[in-house]
Amino acid sequence: MTQPSSLRPDVTLPASPTEMLLRGLRCQCPRCGEARIFGKWLKPLAHCPACALDLSEQRADDFPAYIAMFVTGHLLAPILVLMLFDWAIPSWVVIATIIPLSIVLMLLLLQPAKGAVIALQWWHGMHGFRRERRPEDPQA
Repeated sequence: MTQPSSLRPDVTLPASPTEMLLRGLRCQCPRCGEARIFGKWLKPLAHCPACALDLSEQRADDFPAYIAMFVTGHLLAPILVLMLFDWAIPSWVVIATIIPLSIVLMLLLLQPAKGAVIALQWWHGMHGFRRERRPEDPQA
């Protein structure tokens, strides 16, 4: 696929899926990587301010929340096991520690997870996005 005409000539498309995912995790536009894609905490802007990518058609739905829950659970499970069995901490201390930690982790992970899901949708041309690749990319 050649570079789309709506793309500014100075905009650099991501070279790899890893670069695209990193842009999404940093909550930046997956196409240009220059501007933030969120106007509010979890509300994406309608268009990227830098490259005018239309973000209004994205459909992340509940997937970012599932990703955040999965990561939070896997990060806190070893801590929970250590607290309950190895350190023999009372249950009320474990509950008073794990619940706030899980809430904070969930809140910290939701926006990067949603940015990554939006970036994945853009990369694969899903939900109103057009699949775009660098011209020298052999997969295009």
